[in-house]
Amino acid sequence: MKLAIVRQKYTPFGGAERFVERALAALRANHVDVSIVAREWLGDAAGEMPCVRVNPFYLGRTWRDAGFARGVRRLIEERRFDLVQSHERIPGCDIYRAGDGVHATWLELRNKPLDAYSPWHRYTLAAEAEMFRHPKLRTVICNSRMVRDDIARRFGLPGEKLQVIYSGVDLDAFHPRLREEKGRALREKVGAGATAPVILFVGSGYERKGVPTLLRALSQMERCDARLWVVGRDKDETLMRKLAQTLGVDQRVLFLGAQTDVKPFYGAADVFALPTIYDPFPNAALEALACGLPLVTTTTCGAAELVTADNGLVVSAGDAAALAASLDALCGRAPAMRDAARASVAHLDLVQMAAQLMALYSRLV
Repeated sequence: MKLAIVRQKYTPFGGAERFVERALAALRANHVDVSIVAREWLGDAAGEMPCVRVNPFYLGRTWRDAGFARGVRRLIEERRFDLVQSHERIPGCDIYRAGDGVHATWLELRNKPLDAYSPWHRYTLAAEAEMFRHPKLRTVICNSRMVRDDIARRFGLPGEKLQVIYSGVDLDAFHPRLREEKGRALREKVGAGATAPVILFVGSGYERKGVPTLLRALSQMERCDARLWVVGRDKDETLMRKLAQTLGVDQRVLFLGAQTDVKPFYGAADVFALPTIYDPFPNAALEALACGLPLVTTTTCGAAELVTADNGLVVSAGDAAALAASLDALCGRAPAMRDAARASVAHLDLVQMAAQLMALYSRLV
């Protein structure tokens, strides 16, 4: 079986890329040849997978996306692959993995009406609607029930076209033992000490992921010894640093940039915070729970589907006061919640994810 995975920019840090990486070994074992179709890829992000470059000239991101989509559709017409699974909004592909959720929903939740009038947002909304209604679309892989229900409501897709497949997590690599193996040494290295609670955030796109709310919540916490570590890259990092200074918490916040290996940070943390405005289902939440970290997230995050009173808390996006109270509660209870956090993702291993994918691909072929 020849499977093409479409991602315009293929990087080591993206959710789509980690999804592919985690499924790859099992797919190969089942005689699936995976190729990456991309405009560009960073370093050896694609590993040993064959790469097909689609890189037409462009000016501006609207032209960029439209040109890439046309190039992918030409590949589809050449019938070089048995199945084409796109992680971009491109009409005419066999499978769409809705890892980025629904763009129309993101714009509504972001609450910036003028955005909808920009050429790029208008193009993306139109491409999204055309893709979901295209007759060649056979299946949408949804990484949460939240996304599945949203697509069904907005675009009227039947239930048989919408399949929820949660991302798998490497339960051996992401494990509570990281606390002893890597966490304590990292805490000593950065001077966090053994007792100060460390709240960890991992992600790029600080506005969407709720970093401004998280900084405000830190300033409102009763636990004045709590520290926040922000792992990830964003063009607005300077603004976030200034906000931390304005709030008077800059001495308790570390902006650590993108990390190729996040495991030591999971091992060093006590609580994982993801107060996102909108997130279909972040891999980082799975990894954190697998490492035994209680999770606080929002009602507009797919990861909330795994949260119970035993492993975390759920708040409304943008509610800094509720987030502060939740962080205080979790910092006090974190050690007692580690086993429940780990148990909540014990069924989401790589084997079951790959098995679901193989069943889907076999059915479609």
